[in-house]
Amino acid sequence: MQQSYRKQRGLTLISFFMLMGFIGFFVLLILKVGPIYLDHSKVVHSLESLKSRADIEKNTKNEIWTLLRKQLDMNSISHIKKKDVHIKIRSNYLKVQIIYHVKQPLFSNLSVWVDFDNAIEVGVQ
Repeated sequence: MQQSYRKQRGLTLISFFMLMGFIGFFVLLILKVGPIYLDHSKVVHSLESLKSRADIEKNTKNEIWTLLRKQLDMNSISHIKKKDVHIKIRSNYLKVQIIYHVKQPLFSNLSVWVDFDNAIEVGVQ
């Protein structure tokens, strides 16, 4: 008696569990990394809001940091520190750059590390 292999279709129990494991891992990854990028979009929005202010390039570094800090506080962003913000001021030119990283633990000793680097320039260099 011969059996046809064409009629045998589907997943075995082991391959089903492996497939569910892969799907579960990627769902966990999306759930952990998604909020990082949502917060990053708030940081970019806060940085871009500085660009819309009139004569922002004539402010001092401390005034610019205060304005940026207020914007970040309104967006509930607390992980950006003053050391992460680099401000360059010249006559009629301003560059504000935010460089930071976020480390998000997934499980056990596995973590996700994400680096961000955003800048705005206002005025003529």
